[in-house]
Amino acid sequence: MAFTDWLKKNVTDARDTINTEITKFKSKDLLEAVVAGCALVAYADNTVSPEEKQKMMGYLKTSDQLKVFDQNDVIKIFQKYIEKFEFDVAIGTGEVMQAVGKFRDKPQGQLVVRVCCAIAAADGTFDDNEQAVVRRMCSELGLNPADFSL
Repeated sequence: MAFTDWLKKNVTDARDTINTEITKFKSKDLLEAVVAGCALVAYADNTVSPEEKQKMMGYLKTSDQLKVFDQNDVIKIFQKYIEKFEFDVAIGTGEVMQAVGKFRDKPQGQLVVRVCCAIAAADGTFDDNEQAVVRRMCSELGLNPADFSL
């Protein structure tokens, strides 16, 4: 391999690594909000279904902003929120609202709600408890639940 080829490859690899790290830094709060919201919706009916988990992971793998995160990190965040709900639902809900609330009056807030609606419907139903927690997220974000058919 010629020196110029080697140099070009290493510069390209370094640029890609830097871009990935910048994306992770910029999207960390969004990842936390999406995963926290998904955990809240999944736990709303006291049953976290495999379909809800798979739907969340599928979305995160395709999102330009969030696909840079390691699947194991996503699982740890999700589990962290589920454990909070199992300890105390009010505490868990408060922590979710704190994570979600960072996107109040920001366009990403709509994205968080849309993903949560999709997760809620992943198991074939979007029950009253799930709708109630999504409406609460809408309130936290300053969004109108009617915009999401709630």
